[in-house]
Amino acid sequence: MSHSTDKVRNIVIAGHGQTGKTTLFEHILFAGGVIPRAETLESGKTTSDSTPEEIERKISIHSALGHVERDGTKINFFDTPGSSDFTGDVISSFRASEMAVLTVDGKSGVQIETIKLWRNLDERKKPRGVFITKLDNDQADFAKTLADIKEKFKIEPVPVTIPMGSGGGFKGVIDVLHEKAYLSGGDTVEKESAIPDEFKSASASAREKLIEAAAEGDDGLMEQYIEKGSLSPDEMKKGLIEALAQNKYVPAFAGSALRNSGIIPLLDFAADVAPNPRIAKDIMVDAEGKETEIPIDPDKPVSALVIKTNYDQFSGKLTWVKVINGKLTADSEAHNVTENKKERIGKLYTCQGKKLEEVRELFAGDVGIITKSATLKTNDTLSAVDTGKTFVHLRLPEPVHSIAVSAAAKKDDDKLGEFLVRAAEEDKTFNYHYNTETRETVISGMGELQIHIILDRIKANQKIDVETRVPKVAYRETITKKASAEYTHKKQSGGHGQYGKVLLEIAPLPRGEKYQFVNAIFGGAIPKNYIPGVEKGVIEGMAHGTMASYPVVDVEVKVVDGKYHPVDSNELSFKLAARNAFREAMKQANPTLLEPVMNLTVFIEEKYLGDVMSDLSGKRGKIHGQDSAGGIAEVRAEVPQVELLRYSIDLRSITSGTGSFSVAFSHYAPISGRIADEVIKARAEFKVQEADE
Repeated sequence: MSHSTDKVRNIVIAGHGQTGKTTLFEHILFAGGVIPRAETLESGKTTSDSTPEEIERKISIHSALGHVERDGTKINFFDTPGSSDFTGDVISSFRASEMAVLTVDGKSGVQIETIKLWRNLDERKKPRGVFITKLDNDQADFAKTLADIKEKFKIEPVPVTIPMGSGGGFKGVIDVLHEKAYLSGGDTVEKESAIPDEFKSASASAREKLIEAAAEGDDGLMEQYIEKGSLSPDEMKKGLIEALAQNKYVPAFAGSALRNSGIIPLLDFAADVAPNPRIAKDIMVDAEGKETEIPIDPDKPVSALVIKTNYDQFSGKLTWVKVINGKLTADSEAHNVTENKKERIGKLYTCQGKKLEEVRELFAGDVGIITKSATLKTNDTLSAVDTGKTFVHLRLPEPVHSIAVSAAAKKDDDKLGEFLVRAAEEDKTFNYHYNTETRETVISGMGELQIHIILDRIKANQKIDVETRVPKVAYRETITKKASAEYTHKKQSGGHGQYGKVLLEIAPLPRGEKYQFVNAIFGGAIPKNYIPGVEKGVIEGMAHGTMASYPVVDVEVKVVDGKYHPVDSNELSFKLAARNAFREAMKQANPTLLEPVMNLTVFIEEKYLGDVMSDLSGKRGKIHGQDSAGGIAEVRAEVPQVELLRYSIDLRSITSGTGSFSVAFSHYAPISGRIADEVIKARAEFKVQEADE
């Protein structure tokens, strides 16, 4: 059954690992009547964690989609991974949803991944709520967790539900919005009841805060609230809808998913208050790079964004799409604007975890799956016609962990490459490339766990043994002073010979300028038609520096004089002369090695701050700043890339697995002394090995 735009809600469940996301998702499907019973992680039978890797490790690795119907409204829920290694699926789910619900452990409070997710939602200006989980556990404290959220995010969360008791005395929750109590269901769906007398005062107090939040949604409602001191239930609902759509408050929910508690009020809020897809906007970009915001609109011609691609052993290739405009229909034709190709849309599906449910159409705002598409891939734009505009790609973080790989058996190299292509297509935070400079196949991802899982899958499914090693760093060479040199290329071998003489002056450029070629020839010392040959020779000379044969960067090259022969000169002669002149000049220009330096941001618990700072100092890092709030520290530094090749492993060891980081290229910086000597020695050994192969 398909649902119109106004009857669709999209909510992503996200949060730090082990905060109960999959358990909440499972019990939502149970409470919604989708599955006959809620399974535990330990059983390996949950709806969302269905792959062998997820079942074995008892963690979510991929996002999963399920839906329930509440009062005629279809509510899509995404269950997302908690580990930063699998953040790509969280990002794609954020893009496809109009609201997020972040799970926060009622005992542990806000943790590192929660903070990173919150910042991502801030960048998107996306409405969000918090579900405080595991309130039946000892030491769980709803009020304390709300205070922690307030301290870390500088917002006042507004309880929509409040707990009745905690720990061993946890009885259930009160739905403040609908003024009902729900007793914990244990193995059954929670039961509605009247609010017990002992909780009426707390419920009334929470309702007052909810009314205040509703008044923020509309100027007229605020006037009404100031004048009368309250709002009617209809006014309250209207205000809550509008204020949440504008991200003016953060609703907070209480519960214990394992005990089927707090689920029904969450579903009622999702159906009654959660943002309608019409409030959301997406961004399109034209061929010139101009961006335009467009609303989700069912009345316009169809357009959709591919948010995810994966492969199922039974159904084959699955292409996940978010419909932005119009209506996507099965057995129809659309245009893949990204690839400028016609695309045949075969069957359409929604899903409950890995179980596909066929539908005839998907309306704007809804999310579904196209099967067996030959060409569609993540980030592609589907449209009714070729508009020349595509949706902006998913904003994914840069990979932070890389390793070099090769098949143990040479015959498996091509097969390994094919599998890596597919893995990179399924997970856009994973990539691989062949580095011609170091002659290595390098794979990169968000962490050691992500890469290990991909390599384990290769071994299990493709029967390929893969060898791994730390990748080589791509160093550079440059010069530190001006120099000049001339070179004459002369060759006689009967008939026409070869002749070209070139005088070059070279000078250092600011870091990052790369290369500049200046033709300063006057009077025709080198004819104009040979100047391109001179530049080609310079570029060839820069490909291999004189210190360790690394590429040369940040050099201005000026050709100032030369000589030609009317019969024997040609472009090749001047290319060879220029290449050798450049190498001679570079030897005199005080060359130096450059190493890549990365911008590093580390997120850790404050108790590990000293150890992390000490470790970064030992890695030649320069600390540029730090911020701390609520026990979580953010450290910003510049660190040489070579020191970070195993940083995901080092940080996990220092922080007992709780720390995370992001990294991006910053600049190249000079190195000298022992470090440079070691680089030159290693490069020489590599060149010998390369020559022997």
